[in-house]
Amino acid sequence: MNMENQIDLEKLQSKAENAFDIWGKFAIATNMHLGDHLGLYKAMRDAGPVTSESLSDKTGYHERWVREWLRGQAAAGLITYHGDGSFEMGPEEAMVLADEENPASVIGAFQFVPMVGALVNKIPTSFKTGIGHSYDSLGSDCAAMVERLLGPWYRASLVEEALPKIDGLVDKLEAGAKCVDIGCGAAVAMVTMAQAFPKSEFHGYDNSQHAFIRARANIQAAGVTNVFLHDSDEETIPTDHSYDFATALDCLHDMSHPELAVAAAREALKPDGVFFVIDIDGKESFEENLADNPLAPMSYAVSLLCCMSSSACVADGGAHGTLALPEGAMRKMVTGGGFQTFKRVDGLEHPFNAYYEARP
Repeated sequence: MNMENQIDLEKLQSKAENAFDIWGKFAIATNMHLGDHLGLYKAMRDAGPVTSESLSDKTGYHERWVREWLRGQAAAGLITYHGDGSFEMGPEEAMVLADEENPASVIGAFQFVPMVGALVNKIPTSFKTGIGHSYDSLGSDCAAMVERLLGPWYRASLVEEALPKIDGLVDKLEAGAKCVDIGCGAAVAMVTMAQAFPKSEFHGYDNSQHAFIRARANIQAAGVTNVFLHDSDEETIPTDHSYDFATALDCLHDMSHPELAVAAAREALKPDGVFFVIDIDGKESFEENLADNPLAPMSYAVSLLCCMSSSACVADGGAHGTLALPEGAMRKMVTGGGFQTFKRVDGLEHPFNAYYEARP
């Protein structure tokens, strides 16, 4: 049988173009990491129109290399080209690429790029053994990436927008509440809440030593004294129902046993406590993600390298992954962990997250 006679040439061309486009986007992502790492984006922020010569003078980098980088950024639609060798980073572009104090910032995600080389050498072993890799095994860059990706939203929106949507919570926090953050990472969320609610105390549990280094630095820089870190490999969350508020922010899908974290939150909370969960807003099935989730390709790719790998980093790990806990699965797990009520918190905007409130 002659296979060439069965080939749809238009489809072949389309698939080849798609594959090449993906390769090109990886190259663009690498250049975006360089723009971040070298401080080029920040040098362009609020600078108005620049030329390769003026940006070279400002940064101290070789003009020819700066020129090629600028041309690539403009060709990718990341900055604006005005003609005559003049490039500009507008305010909207700056919010995305150079301003990590606002929730539109995504540049922290591109710290993932230098990790890829190490990951492609690690992951083949996982295909053979089924065992993944913890976040700490990926090095300090991984903790930095997660903090930079998630931190802008915590700083800008957690206290101002999210917490007021949970009935009665702000009043409790203002009066003085005991809070536990499960999977606290670099403690950005806890520090933000601690600054806003100095009468409350915040206890963070995690087992990432790289994240704890960053957490201690963040706590010290903020000057807060009401944030406390606990290594979850050495300390368990108290089961004395003494906590008013528990959080699990962008972490349950990464855990080997997220059901145990949910059960721990339930045992920690008072009868009138509240559990606030942030996790990836996926569809209920692969078929739905395939048909109606524009972030599905990225989510499955990142899952293989990070999220599912983390969840599978021990022999009995659940290997859940980035899109494993959509609302239905999250509801089942949380109510199965002893919570009587579970609901989605609406009215909060985020490109990839959903928000949930549960009560004992």
